[in-house]
Amino acid sequence: MGSVYKIVELVGTSESSWEEAAATAVSTAGHSLRDLRIAQVTDLDLQIADDGSIAAYRTRLKLSFKHETGD
Repeated sequence: MGSVYKIVELVGTSESSWEEAAATAVSTAGHSLRDLRIAQVTDLDLQIADDGSIAAYRTRLKLSFKHETGD
């Protein structure tokens, strides 16, 4: 029998890098979602501070996890 997976979209942020922003999103999601499977990065962007410097790296990703029917 096959499996079913649910997909949620998340945005992680970091002051250091896009990779750290993605890791933050996955780590935080892991506290409330079980059986995480795949994270697909869909967008990268930056938050710019008033002085023109980078205030935050933002990584948008789709995260899939195994759907449980509750049976």
